Amino acid sequence: METSQSPKIFIVDDDIFCREIYEQHLKNVGYTDITSFDNGQDCINHLTEEPDIIFLDHRMEPLDGIEVLKKIKRFNPDIYLVLISGQEDMQVAINALKYGAFDYIIKGENDLEMINSILKKILNVMEMLKKPKAASWTKLFSYLNIL
Repeated sequence: METSQSPKIFIVDDDIFCREIYEQHLKNVGYTDITSFDNGQDCINHLTEEPDIIFLDHRMEPLDGIEVLKKIKRFNPDIYLVLISGQEDMQVAINALKYGAFDYIIKGENDLEMINSILKKILNVMEMLKKPKAASWTKLFSYLNIL
């Protein structure tokens, strides 16, 4: 992992097998600050721990992933949330993105690679947002002068 500090990651999945696979995978690639929950309500109850990234299963009881996503985004819209689902239902993916998910992963053969790819994107966005705004303006002005 390229960052000096591991982001705080929550994994929320009622399937213990998936939850443990994702957690172990994240540990194997260098992430250390990981907390897992077997339902959305427990995750919501721990949002004061200020996670940076949440991987959230879609099909859970009593709250499904979309309802949990909405509550998380109301609590803190800056949390990067990735919905993970065994469904290939396009409407679920659309709703996830509509309500603020950063991305959507379909469980299957390449979900671990997708997790890696999405984490890289999130970390890049986090780094870009840390840079001072003046640097962005300087880059824009230098670009305009080249034209």
